[in-house]
Parts: sequence; structure tokens; C-alpha cells
Amino acid sequence: MPNTLSIGVVLKVLQNLLEERIPVRDMRTIAETLAEMGSRSQDPGALTAAVRVSLGRSIVQHINGMGPEIEVITLDPSLEQILQTSIQAVAEGGAGIEPGLAERMHRSLAESAQRQEAAGKPSLLLVTPPIRPWLARLVRHSIPGLQVLAYNEIPDNKQIKVVANIGTETPSIPAQPNGSPGA
Repeated sequence: MPNTLSIGVVLKVLQNLLEERIPVRDMRTIAETLAEMGSRSQDPGALTAAVRVSLGRSIVQHINGMGPEIEVITLDPSLEQILQTSIQAVAEGGAGIEPGLAERMHRSLAESAQRQEAAGKPSLLLVTPPIRPWLARLVRHSIPGLQVLAYNEIPDNKQIKVVANIGTETPSIPAQPNGSPGA
């Protein structure tokens, strides 16, 4: 990789993974992904995202175990669109997300994560790839148990069960098999 990526970029990618509690034991997959993607991008953020996709199976296994089903919290598509537009606006020097909406979303995420943890299950937020890094940074310290995954990081053999959906107003919790709202 020395001809493709500098050691500094490689170290930043590893640092990014470790900050998000992603095991870096599979150095072969990490190195192969960096070697493949290094000719296309030198951006540590983009490279980290590519490595996360390659490590998706082990990331999910580390968080959720070997079970066939993953219980996740999702965002309403309209909220994801608002977040993506806000992230782009900030990158272009514009205003970010409306503070009241950000506070409501954060509170709903914290409550949903707390419900999952109280049930003895990992709390996973599943979002589109462009907003995953931003949301992961947002909740890293304020909701430490919440893991933020992108759709493309979930292995094909896993079943996804939505346990909460966070919208622009309040979270909706899918009904359980007995017809009562989720816990």
C-alpha cells in the first residue's frame, strides 16, 4: 500500500474504526479494502466507510452475536432526507439542522436505545450510508450504547426487525405479535 496510501491515512482509518468500537483484528480485510479503494480516494472518512462495509459481517456479529435476526431502530425517510440536506448545507457553508428537531430526534433515539438495553438487547440505529458518520459522531458520547450502522453494512443473510422508527415528531413503535405496542 505505500504507493497508494500514506501511513497517516491508514492510521487515521484505523483510529476511526477504533473510535467506533470496531475490532481491527481482521487486518487482511482492512488492508485489502484500503489497497482497492486507495486508488479512488485518499479521504479517511470515505475509506473508513468502505472498510466498514467490508467488515460488515464481523461488525454485526460483534454487536448482535450470531442470531439470524437484528432488531433495529430506523429513521423515517423524511427525517433522513432532512438530515442529508442539512449535512450538505453545512458542508457548503449553510445552516444545519433545526435545533428543536435535533433535540427531539436525540431524545427519541435515547429513549429507544434505553428500551432496547432494558430488554437486554443491543441498540442499533440503521440509516443510509451518507448520514451514518454524522449520526455516529452525534450520539457517540451522549448515547454510548447506541451503535449506528449503514444499510450496506448489514450482511445479506440477516433478517431485520424494526423495533422503533424515529420521525420528525415522535417515535413510532411497531406493534408486537400480541398486538400491544413495543417495549
